[in-house]
Amino acid sequence: MRSRRKVQPKLKGKQRGVQRRRITRTGRSRGRPNAVRYAAKKSSKSSLLSTADTYDSSHYRNAYHHNPIVSVIIPVLNERKTIRRVVLEARRIHPHTEVIIVSNGTTDGSDRLAERAGAKVLRYKQALGHDVGRKVGAEAARGSILLFIDGDMVLAAKQLQPFVQAIKNGADVALNQYSGPKQQRDIHPVVLAKHALNALLQHSELRGMSMTAVPHALSRSALQTIGVEHLATPPVAHAIALQKGLNVKACTYIPVGKLNMRRARSTAADPLKLVVDNDHMQAIRWLLEHTDRRGGLTDLNRQRQQVR
Repeated sequence: MRSRRKVQPKLKGKQRGVQRRRITRTGRSRGRPNAVRYAAKKSSKSSLLSTADTYDSSHYRNAYHHNPIVSVIIPVLNERKTIRRVVLEARRIHPHTEVIIVSNGTTDGSDRLAERAGAKVLRYKQALGHDVGRKVGAEAARGSILLFIDGDMVLAAKQLQPFVQAIKNGADVALNQYSGPKQQRDIHPVVLAKHALNALLQHSELRGMSMTAVPHALSRSALQTIGVEHLATPPVAHAIALQKGLNVKACTYIPVGKLNMRRARSTAADPLKLVVDNDHMQAIRWLLEHTDRRGGLTDLNRQRQQVR
């Protein structure tokens, strides 16, 4: 026997309006419910945002510590591609860490990305000059340990923690063991300058290690001894640390030359070469002014006064 199809009663105008509103409220429509469609669209957008530019907010909610132990200082000039990861790794170094970004004439939004990742940002519209950001950041730092890194080089927290630990263990200055490439026939003048300065300071065992290179860390007392103003000229700060007898420790090896591939690939003349060379000349001048004209080195058995 053929089943009869149930015929829906025909609704009048007012009844049709009520039924239409009821359908809209419950999210039903032809094909897919409105509510489901909206949720799917929202979920898709959220997933894109989460993969592009978010982090675990529960872990990083407290961006600033009232009493930080470690201050990580990062001068930045247009490092949009790396700065977020640099900041997040820096914040993992120690539970009580503050990250200070010195935005050194940045125009690509790096400062905003760093701030979103939990860093304190000091903004300067005009470029301050090479290494001046270290001095500015150190003046604002509140930690008992100051760690200096760059914004264009992503280093894992576990690579940076030994520098902090070295200061905790009694070192005044913890240096990167990187001495620069020496296998080539033509050694870079900056590498030669670092080796020469350490030899003049009677610390040839340090080879090419220097406060010019990152990462490196200082204790608060070392900062006071060196003088925060000298951090703008790292070779001078290095000379002061060694000449005044601070405990300078070769910490761990970070191959910054290989890690910073942007600089490594550059075939153009290095614009910083003259700056760094001049900084080393200033360090030698400081040494002569605070020792004697031979920089504290002996004249062996020469009797120069006999032939004057």
